[in-house]
Amino acid sequence: MSDIFDRAAALVSDAERVTQAHLRTVALPGVTFGLITLDNGEDHTKPNTFGPGSLLALNEAIDAALADDTIDAIAVTGKPFILAAGADLVSIQGGGPDAVRVVGELGHATFRKLQDGGKPSFGLINGLALGGGLEVALHCTYRTVMDSAPALGLPEVMLGLVPGWGGAWLVPNLVGADKAVTLIVENPLNQGKTLGGQAAYELGLADAVFNGADFLEQSLLWAASVVRGETTVSRPAIDRGEAWDAAIERARGIVAAKTGGASPAAAKAVELIAAARDTDRDTGFAAEDDALHAMSQTPELLASLYSFDLVQKRAKRPAGAPDRSLARPVTKVGIVGAGLMASQLALLFVRRLEVPVVLTDLDQERADKGVAYVHAEIDKLLAKGRISQDKANRHKALVSGETDKQVAFGDADFVIEAVFEEMSVKKTVFADVEKVVSPACVLATNTSSLSITEMAADLEHPERVVGFHFFNPVAVMPLLEIVRGEATDDATLATAFATGKTLKKTSILVEDSPSFIVNRLLGRFMSEVGRIVDEGTPVSVADGAFAGIAPMPPYQLLSLVGPAIALHNVETLKGAFPERFYVSPALERLVAARKSGYYGPDGQLDPSVEELLEKPASPVVLSAGEVRERTLSGLAEEARLMLDEGVVAAPQDIDLAMIAGAGFSFWNGGLTFMLDVLGISEKVSGQRFH
Repeated sequence: MSDIFDRAAALVSDAERVTQAHLRTVALPGVTFGLITLDNGEDHTKPNTFGPGSLLALNEAIDAALADDTIDAIAVTGKPFILAAGADLVSIQGGGPDAVRVVGELGHATFRKLQDGGKPSFGLINGLALGGGLEVALHCTYRTVMDSAPALGLPEVMLGLVPGWGGAWLVPNLVGADKAVTLIVENPLNQGKTLGGQAAYELGLADAVFNGADFLEQSLLWAASVVRGETTVSRPAIDRGEAWDAAIERARGIVAAKTGGASPAAAKAVELIAAARDTDRDTGFAAEDDALHAMSQTPELLASLYSFDLVQKRAKRPAGAPDRSLARPVTKVGIVGAGLMASQLALLFVRRLEVPVVLTDLDQERADKGVAYVHAEIDKLLAKGRISQDKANRHKALVSGETDKQVAFGDADFVIEAVFEEMSVKKTVFADVEKVVSPACVLATNTSSLSITEMAADLEHPERVVGFHFFNPVAVMPLLEIVRGEATDDATLATAFATGKTLKKTSILVEDSPSFIVNRLLGRFMSEVGRIVDEGTPVSVADGAFAGIAPMPPYQLLSLVGPAIALHNVETLKGAFPERFYVSPALERLVAARKSGYYGPDGQLDPSVEELLEKPASPVVLSAGEVRERTLSGLAEEARLMLDEGVVAAPQDIDLAMIAGAGFSFWNGGLTFMLDVLGISEKVSGQRFH
C-alpha cells in the first residue's frame, strides 16, 4: 500500500492547486469528532479538487485522526458551499501513461480509510460535490447533505471516463442499480445533469438532510446522536434480482440512444454497475482502476481534456476581448420587452448584478406580468433554500415595470432589447431608446441572427451597440455570444464582457455575421438534414444518424427550438448564403399549419405532420452512415468558412460555443476536434482544424 503513496508523490507538480485537509477536534457531549475541512484557499469560484497532492494531504489528515485516541469519529466537509469538484484533470495531464492509474489507486487507497479505519465516519455534503467530491462522502459510514446544495453527481461518463474512486461499486450497492444508472449513466449523458441536495437525499445518497443556515452544526449534532446510539440509520434492502437486470437493460438502451456506441466510457460504466451486483468491494475497486486505465488510452479522454481546458481556461480569458480597464460600471439595467425571454433576462441580471432592473412594454399590464414572473421565480429559489429571505426581498425590490422609456432608461447604463426578431422592429426600438439614454449607455440586442451593423446604422451613436445573444433557457445555458458590429467601440465591448463575466456566462467574441456561431452551424446542420429528408430519406433514419455525434436528433432539436424559429434562422442564412443553405418546403408547410414539432405525445412521428412532408417521385434513401457523413461534411465546410471569414478567432472558439451553447459532448471535443478525429476535416478542405 505504501508503494502507491510513493508513486503518487512523484506526480505532484506546480500545476496542481492543492486542496488542503485541515483537521481539528470538535467536542460534543459524549463524542469528539476529528473534523476534516477541505479547502484550496481560493474563493468560491474555484472549487476544491483532488490531484495527487490533494489526495496525499487528505490521507495525512485521515491518518492523524485515526491515530488520535481522543477522537471518536471522523467527519469530512468542505469550504463554504463546496465539498469538492472531483479530480484535478489538469494536474495529471503531463504525468505519463500511468498517471491516471496511479491517481485512481491513490484515491481508492485514501478514501477507503474512511471505511476501514475502525472509527465511524461522516460525509457532510455542504455544497457542490461532483465525481470524487461525492465519492469521498460515499466512502463514509454515514452522510448528511445540505438541502440547497446545488450540484451533486458523478459526471465522469460525460468526460469519457468512469467513476473511478468507488462510485461505480458503492452507488448501486447503496441505492440499487436503477438509481445508480440514473446517476452514473443517464444524468451525465443528459448534458451533465446534476442533483440538488434534497433530490440527492430522496435518492438515498444521504441519510439526513439539513438546512443551509446552520448545516454544519445540525450535521454534527445528528452525527453525535448516531455515535451515541440515540439515532439509528436504516437503509432499504437492495433488489439484486429482476430489478437489477431491468436497470442494466435500461442503461444499455440509454447508451445506445445517446451515444450510438461512440462512447467507450458509457459502455464500460454499464459493465461496472452490472458487475457490482455480485462482486465484493475490492474486486469492484480493482475493476474501476482497470477501467480508468483503459479509458485513459482512448481518443475520448484526449477530447475530454481538450474540452475541459476550453471551459476552464479559454472561457475565462475570451480571445479578442478588449482590456478590462475600458469597461464602464453598470449600475442600472433596462430591458425592452416583458415577455418570457425578457423576464428570464431580468431575473438573471438582478440575481447576478444586484442592481435596479426595469422591464418596459407597450402597457403596464404586460410590464407587471414580467415583474410578476421574476418575483415568482425568486420565491421558488427562496422556497428551495437557495437564497435567504433578506436577499429575496432585496432582489424583488430591485425589479420594476414601466411603460415610459424616459423614466425607465434615463439613468440606465445598459439597455438590452428582447423584442420580436424583425429588423425593422429592433431598429425602431433602438431609435426610441437612444433619445432617452445617456451618451455612455450601452445598447445591447439579444438577436439570434440579425446584423448588429445594420441595426445600429441609423443611430447617432452606433459605436455603443453590441450583440448580447443568450441561449434558452437563460438561467441554464452558459453561452453568451458577444457580437461586434462594424462601429462597436472597445469601451462598449469591454463593458459587455465585464457584464457577461458578472452574469457568470461563457462569453465568446463574434464578428457580425448571419446567425453568429451556434445558430449558423445548427442552421447548416438542419439545412443538410432537411434536404436529405426532402429527397426521400425517412425522418426516423435521419434522427437515428447522429447518436453520439449531436446532443439530440435533428428533428427532436427542431421540435425543441420550435419550427417557426428554426425556419426564421435558416431563411436568414439562405438570404446570406444561398448556395449553401436550404429552406425545406416541408418546414414551411409545418410552420404555416402552426405545428409545434414533428412528434406526437407518444414519441412517434405525428401523422398530420407526416402528411406535410415532401413526397418525391423518385426518392433517394440514404443510410444512417451516409446521412451522418454528408451532414458532417457540410458542417466541416461551414466551420472552415467561418474561420476564413474571421467570424471567430480560432477553432477553439467554435468548439467552446458548441459545447456551451448547443450541448455537444466533452468526449467529442465539441465540433472541429471531432471532425478532425473522424477524418472529415481533411476530406472536405484538405486540412485539419487542429
